[in-house]
Amino acid sequence: MAPRLIVSLSGLSDDSLDRGAAFTAALDDRGVAVSQLYRPGAFGPGVAGSPLVRWMHERRDRGDAIALHGYDHSTEPLVPGRLARVGRRAEFAALPRHEAGLRLRAARRTLGAVDLRTEVFVPPRWIASTGTLDALREQGFTTLADEHGIRRLDGPGAVRARVLGFRVSGERIPVADDAKAAEAWRCRMLVAEVRRVTHRGGLVRINVRAKDLKRAQRVDAALAAVDAALAAGAQPTTYRLPAAARAA
Repeated sequence: MAPRLIVSLSGLSDDSLDRGAAFTAALDDRGVAVSQLYRPGAFGPGVAGSPLVRWMHERRDRGDAIALHGYDHSTEPLVPGRLARVGRRAEFAALPRHEAGLRLRAARRTLGAVDLRTEVFVPPRWIASTGTLDALREQGFTTLADEHGIRRLDGPGAVRARVLGFRVSGERIPVADDAKAAEAWRCRMLVAEVRRVTHRGGLVRINVRAKDLKRAQRVDAALAAVDAALAAGAQPTTYRLPAAARAA
């Protein structure tokens, strides 16, 4: 099976839009569409006039996929009488079905208000509770991309493939007095992992965060990883019902 490549971009805001636009332009030159991970609750009542929203429309028209990336990345609402220590960006990691459904409906209303729609869900920190899966199915979502892979929610079909990037669950960074050496190690590991997955003919999932775009070394490493995947014959796709998930 030929390898496939998905590149996603998360955490963009109006302030980081210039860096995001430069990165996606570099991917355009390589013929790679981007899966834009969008959290609608983070922008407040002025979201309709946001430069980011206008740019998302432009990117959608160019072939990028829009994926719902949580609502506002906070941990409220919580289960009454219980504390949920799930972390600032693990919004859907522990929510039961009802609370997850409330957030999903609010997110969809906000998306609809700015004429953005999607059936793809990517949970913050790539973790979704069982209740979240139930709520997603109830609301007609067709695809979930989590830390383990991509699964269809409207029928059978799943592909196992972990997310690669500069922040990986369970990551172990060598102890180094020189911070530059540790950063260089991160970048080398990303390219090496992408080469390993493409060599096996698997699905490569690279996620780049807005904060990564502040570091030129990480941008260069992400593009080098994309180049390595393409050189190995990987076919670019997105989280919008990728062929790998349909065929599984």
